[in-house]
Order: sequence, then C-alpha cells, then structure tokens
Amino acid sequence: MATSDSCDREELILRFSETRKTTADICAHLEIEDLCIQPSAEVSPPKWHLGHTTWFFEELILQQYCNDYNRFDKQFSLLFNSYYKSAGLHWTQKDRGNLSRPTVSKIYQYRQIVDDAIVSLLENGIASEVAAILEIGIQHEQQHQELLYMDIKYILHCNPNPPAYSPLPLESAIEITESWRKLDEQLVNIGHSDNGYAFDNESPQHKAYLASFSISENTVTNGEYLSFIEAGAYQQAKYWLSMGWDWINKNQISSPLYWQNIDGVWYEYTLHGLAPLEKNAPVVHISYFEANAFANWRGCRLPTEQEFEHYLHSTDSTVSSHSDALHPIRASDATNQVWCWTQSHYSAYPGYRPFKGKLEEYNGKFMCNQFVLRGGCVTTPHGHYRHSYRNFYQPHQQWMFSGIRLAKDLS
Repeated sequence: MATSDSCDREELILRFSETRKTTADICAHLEIEDLCIQPSAEVSPPKWHLGHTTWFFEELILQQYCNDYNRFDKQFSLLFNSYYKSAGLHWTQKDRGNLSRPTVSKIYQYRQIVDDAIVSLLENGIASEVAAILEIGIQHEQQHQELLYMDIKYILHCNPNPPAYSPLPLESAIEITESWRKLDEQLVNIGHSDNGYAFDNESPQHKAYLASFSISENTVTNGEYLSFIEAGAYQQAKYWLSMGWDWINKNQISSPLYWQNIDGVWYEYTLHGLAPLEKNAPVVHISYFEANAFANWRGCRLPTEQEFEHYLHSTDSTVSSHSDALHPIRASDATNQVWCWTQSHYSAYPGYRPFKGKLEEYNGKFMCNQFVLRGGCVTTPHGHYRHSYRNFYQPHQQWMFSGIRLAKDLS
C-alpha cells in the first residue's frame, strides 16, 4: 500500500513531467528556424526558453542536492542563466538570438538528461527543502510557457506573410453591455493567504484602505479602442503622460501592437492568423501609456492593484476555464482574458520577505520602474493563476497579453 510520502512524490513527478512536456508541446508547433529567432531585445528565442527552464532545475537542484550529477555543458551556465548574479555571469538578453549554437537538438538532449536526473532524484526521496525548490521550478516553467506564446507571436508576426500558430479558427466574440460594479469604502485584506502556492511578491497578506469606487465589469473592447483612435487621441497631448507622449511620437505608435489598417479596413494579427478586427473582443497588446491615455479620454482612470484584487474577490465567478483560443474573445470575463494594467507601481508589500538563497533574485530585483497588471490572460497556464498574482511590466511594453479595465471615483 502506497504511503502518503510516496503518493506526494508520485504526484510531484507527474506534475514535473507534465510541465516539461507542455513546454516542448508549445514549441512542437514551430519550424526549427522559428526556434532560433530574436527580432527584438525583449523577445527571447524559443530555444533559449527551452534551455533556460532546464538550467533552472540543473543549477538550483541537481548541482546543490545530487552529488553524482555532472553538468551537461559548463558553458550553459553562461548561456542560460537569465539574470541570477549570484549564479555567475550570464549572456545579455538582447544577444540571445545571435548564437547558432548550441543547436536545438542539443538543447532537447539537455532537457532529457536533466529530466531523467530530476525524476531519479525524486524517486529516491527528497527533503522538503528540495520539494519546495522543485515547486518553484514548476511554477517558473509555467511562467515561461506564457512568455513563449508572447515571444512566438512576435516572432511569427515579423514575417512578411505572418503564419498562423494555431490551426484552429478563432471564435467570434459576444457583444457586451456596459456594466459597472460599485464597491464601498472599507478596509480589505490584500495579498496571498496561507492556502496554496504563491510567489514571494504576493505576501504577506496585509490591510489596505479603499475609498468607495466603481470598476467596469468588462474589459475595454477593440471597438471602444477604435473610437479612441478615430477621435484623434494619438495626436492630442492632453491625454498622455509626458513620457508616453514622447514614446508614441519617437516610435510612431498609432494603434495597438498587431493592428494593421489595410485599404481602410482594420485587421489584427493573432496566434490564429491575421483576421478582420473583432470589435467585441477585448483590446490587447496595450502599453501602460496607451491604457492611461484611454482612461483619461473616457473620463475615468485605471484601478489600483488593491482595488483590482478586491474586485476580483467580490465577483461570483471563479477563475475562467480555458478554451483552445489563444486570443481573448470574452470582454465580460473577470479573469484569464487579458492582463489589465493598474496605476500601481510594482513594489514590495509591507513586511515582504524574498525567497532564500539564489532565488532571492526571483522577484524583488525588478521592483523599479514597472507597473502591476492583474487578472491573468488566455495563455496563463491552467491552475497557475490566482487573484493575488502580481504581473509587472515596463510602461512602454506591448507584446504581452495586456489590456484595460476602467475605474471611477465615487467620492
């Protein structure tokens, strides 16, 4: 009869193996040439993701807790370390696509060797400390699965005739009616409780005062955002933050990323291919600058992250179920369509304590010059999202699945 420890171990092996397989499955839809491309500094080649997520397990588990393990390739510590200064030198992000070697086949070989070593370690029994690091590694790889979809979309889009990643047709979006939720002034709990997994930046749970406010039950749609464009808002400085105004003019930004106007008709590139703009679908691939300008144009504002989390907990619905769609189509869903910008700067909660050891660099070092997004998106892995989850990006970035939910003051 299986013991509790053996059942837990078998479950951990299963979750580890399924996570590793999912990453490979995402890349299996691509040609080998697609895996090596880096069209911009913030986009990493898919083969780098395959290598980096493997290095994470090798560096933080096998090198620390497996005495008979030898590194697959010592140079991989330089090539696949993302930003962990405590782990040594790392290749610069903007140059990840400059290397033809290691080959894709060697990286897949690397994955298999590390996977076998991790499973063997688990089968022999591991300490709770190792199990905790392995859990972070699984969650980390799931984050990279979302990043992979973002990067793949950008890579494919750069082709003169951008191919579809998914062979499935994109469902039509449903028309929505405007709806707002009023939430009273109160003191609320913000941050993760002690139940279930969370990253270090989601804790500790603490009190936050909220004045009364109203928040839209829907995310902003393509049709609403098109009205913003047609009103000439990209040419009117009064709606824009100073840095945002400089950004759109310097980079000639006049619409969301992946929108194209062809002979007077708007189209949008999706992972399902290029399609006429679906006006009822959530607007996506919006920078903070654009989200803030749209809110100003509408006479509204962006919610704070505390307001957003309180709103999510106040909804009757649980986290949205996933479909085969790799593009947002339901503007009325509270979660898992687009990550929504908040007006909150990404910073530590009161009493914040980072992960220990090398993992101390996981989140805390990015708490500068970024804004928090909430709500999850269509490519957030199933079971990975929770309402306390804090995503964060720089205000000019668009390539992630980012959108807008509006708020208004009531007092």
